Amino acid sequence: MFPSFLAEESVVVAAAEDVVQKTSIISDFFESLGLAGLSTIISALVVFIVCAIAIRVITTLTDKILARSRHIDETVKRFMRTAIKIALWAIAIVIVAGALGIPTASLVAVISVAGLALSLSVQTILANLFSGVTLLFTRPISVGEYVEVGATAGTVHSVGLFYTTLNTPNGQVVTIPNSSVASSTIVNYGREKLRRAQFVYGTDYDDRTEDVYAALLETASKVDKVLTDPAPGVFISAYKDSTIEYTVNVWCDSGDYWDVVAGMNEKVRECFDRHNVHMSFNHINVHMIDK
Repeated sequence: MFPSFLAEESVVVAAAEDVVQKTSIISDFFESLGLAGLSTIISALVVFIVCAIAIRVITTLTDKILARSRHIDETVKRFMRTAIKIALWAIAIVIVAGALGIPTASLVAVISVAGLALSLSVQTILANLFSGVTLLFTRPISVGEYVEVGATAGTVHSVGLFYTTLNTPNGQVVTIPNSSVASSTIVNYGREKLRRAQFVYGTDYDDRTEDVYAALLETASKVDKVLTDPAPGVFISAYKDSTIEYTVNVWCDSGDYWDVVAGMNEKVRECFDRHNVHMSFNHINVHMIDK
């Protein structure tokens, strides 16, 4: 790959040297006729043509390098192509201005001030832009993954240069500025193949622990998408005022998470009834003493 690039660069350099040499001859000819102004314009035109050819070759080489890179997102590739082209044309303008006899120091100063003013006026846009490039390079989230960004959770629909779009489980489309995404804590539920689902159920104090365990394990076994390896687990998590809380941990494929949530909550009442286990709620027991 690189030998061919070097060969193309050598051709460009040789062509540029030839053009410069011919330009010098043409300039001397016009100056001998007293047409120094026309000579300057022609020289600047030739410099512009050389710059245009150089830009074309450099952008072509850049496209070939980016096309062979499979780890860079297509959006980042387009951004890099545009940024390189803009930078090259800015340099070309300075070079052509110098060929026309325009003081380049003043031109560079004007461009710098204009760039500073523009960057201050679009500070938020630039923050989103550079955050988007960071997200596309580091890839903390990818399209199709279920993530939680700050207080928003949903499936990633797209990651652009300025905004990230999530589809929430209730059908909403949420668009988040990339600067907010980059500065937030991101919980990625879709990056791993397996996901744990956790459920907490409360039962009466009168229910036997063995019966509750049996009912909850039977519930897990009746949900098709619950995995047996890792096996479901049940334990007592808290003793509350009116109830004993049992926590159930089951594992499933990441894409089956919501089906498992629905299945467990649907089957648990049926299994509780079969094992004579009672769901509890906050209540107060009043004991009357007859004196």
